[in-house]
Formats: sequence, structure tokens, C-alpha cells
Amino acid sequence: MTRKRTKILECIRQGQIGGGESHLLVLVTNLDVSKFESVVLSFTDGPMIQKLNDLGIKNHVIQTEKPFDIRIWKRVKDLLINENIELIHVHGSRANSNMLWAARSLKIPIIYTIHGWSFHQDQNFITRKLRIFGEKYLTSKSSLNISVSESNKQSGKKFIKNFQSVVVNNGIDQNKFNPDNTFADIRKELKIDRDAILLVFIARVTSHKQPLALIEAFSKTVNNDNKLHLLLVGDGDQKEEGIALIRKYGIDTNVTILPFRQDVPDLLFAADIYVLPSLWEGLPIALLEAMAMGKAVIGSNVDGTSEVIINGENGLLVDSNNLVYDLVEKINMLATDKALRQKLSKNALETVKNKYNAITMTREIELLYNRFV
Repeated sequence: MTRKRTKILECIRQGQIGGGESHLLVLVTNLDVSKFESVVLSFTDGPMIQKLNDLGIKNHVIQTEKPFDIRIWKRVKDLLINENIELIHVHGSRANSNMLWAARSLKIPIIYTIHGWSFHQDQNFITRKLRIFGEKYLTSKSSLNISVSESNKQSGKKFIKNFQSVVVNNGIDQNKFNPDNTFADIRKELKIDRDAILLVFIARVTSHKQPLALIEAFSKTVNNDNKLHLLLVGDGDQKEEGIALIRKYGIDTNVTILPFRQDVPDLLFAADIYVLPSLWEGLPIALLEAMAMGKAVIGSNVDGTSEVIINGENGLLVDSNNLVYDLVEKINMLATDKALRQKLSKNALETVKNKYNAITMTREIELLYNRFV
């Protein structure tokens, strides 16, 4: 007799490709299909949906960009009924806020992975308090909470009384992100000098990821070394402002801007240095991908990132409160010290190999799923 598979709805806020979306794709790709059947719900369309279609994974889009959007809750509930969903795994607070009512009304267990808290230090007092209240509500009503890093968990405990979670670190597909593979020649495609020290930023172009601070810092370093080149890859609400800033500083010839692309391993292979100057992180998948490709990395001294990077050993940390100054210092340091780049590259590769594997992550999550089967 064939064992019945558990039908799981993986739910996320958007169909764009970011950290949470990459995590979801890795998870549904590696789940044991003899035990689990995945269906994905996204609240916007985007390239992730096309990727799911290419993988043959059933998916749905119910359009909303708002948290707690009561207008769509009945549609979500109908989807759960029609798909005979037995377990729900939500990724991020917006997904949870639009799933929780339907899940609880149908008495379906809901697992909440916190990829990064919705409250953070750059918000005004009232917004931050409201976000903390919202996260307290979501985490208290979920059947199980997953933190993607220990520091992510401790931040929750600091601001939310009685918060409990299980830590499951994000994992990287080390077959895909493997520097020993063969890659496209990105430098040739983009006409970037072979001798240039190439800095790469692949992330959403939003204030969260601080692209404008990176552009400002780069403008101060490129004057010292015209062999530096910056490749910015991504889309977001600060992109036009970033383009204007590049023109203002007169560094157009040293900066290449691309929309988000699917060939992330090729882009990373071309890099000398990867930079992610975020204001906050749960456990940054983009950073782990760069480290898996053996790149020298610069990241902010914030939750998640500071858990991965040991400053001076497998990467460099910058102070998020003194971002531009620190970025200038660290970029100059790496640009002028090839031996340091090589040391950080080697140790970054070992860090991801030993601790942040997609298969290990998936097996740990499967064990958590089994609690509710």
C-alpha cells in the first residue's frame, strides 16, 4: 500500500526573487516527494512563479501587497479547502498575516519562518511599536515558529515576551553555487575590464539593503583606485535615486547597473568582492551564496550577518551606524590586499560547506513537519 503524502502549502508574500523566495525554492526542490507534496501560494506574480512552473511545482497567485488584507482572506480559505491542504508553512510576516485567519478557521497547523523581523531600527517609534505588536500576535497564534539564525531568535525574545522558536539555519544549494562549475563570461558580456577589482551587489534596491550608502562609499574609493568597478544587480524603489546619485558623483564609467537576473552564480563568479550593507537581516541568503562561490564578502554587523561573518577571518563587517565611512575603509582594504581577499575567500567557502547546506536545512524542516502529520 502506497503511503499517503502530506500536502503542504508554502506561502510567501511575493513572486520576486529575494532571500525568502530563494529559501522557498530550495526547500520545495529538496523536500522528500515520497512524503510531502508542495503547493505554493504567492501574493504577487514574478520570476519565482516562472521558476516554480519550470520545476513543475503547482502554485497560485492571490494578488495583494498589503499585510492583514481582509479582502483576500476568503479566497485564501477557499484555496486551502480546494487543495486539501493539511499543513501550512508561511515565509515572512506579510504571508502569515494573510494566512492566519483561514488556517485557524480550518484548524490547519501553521508554521511561521521568520526570515527577518518586520520591526527594525530605522522605523519611527509608532511604526516600530505597531510592527512589534503585529509580530507578537502572529508568533503567538502560529503552531510553530522557525528562526533562521540564533541572533534572529534572540532579537525576538528581546522584544516579544514569551517568544519561542526553533532555529533552522538557511541552506545553500552547493551544487548550483559551486566555484568549480563552468560559468558564463560576465565580464566579457558587460565589457568590464579583466584587471578591474569587481564589487558586486545583488539584492533588492531598497533602503533595507542600503544601496545608496554603497554608491556614496564607492564614489569615495573609486577616486583612489580607478581599477575598481561596481556591479549593481536588482530592482526596487531606490533604483532611480541610485542612478541619479551615480551621475551626480560622475562615476558612470565605473558602475554597471542591471535589473534582477536569474544567472546569479555567473554574476558571483565574476566578482572579486561581494557587498551587502543591510540595516537588518535574518540570515542573508545572498551573502551565503556569495560565500559558497568563494568570494571575499563585506556585510553589516547586524542580526544574521554577524552570526555568519567572523570579522577578518571569513569576511569583513561594517558598522550599520557608520556605514559609508566603514564601507570606504573596508573596500579600500580589500581592493589593495589580494592576500586578504584570498584568505577571506577560502574561509568563506569552508564556512558555507560546513554549516549552511540546503539538504541539511530541508531535512531539519521535514522533521518539524512530521510533528504535525
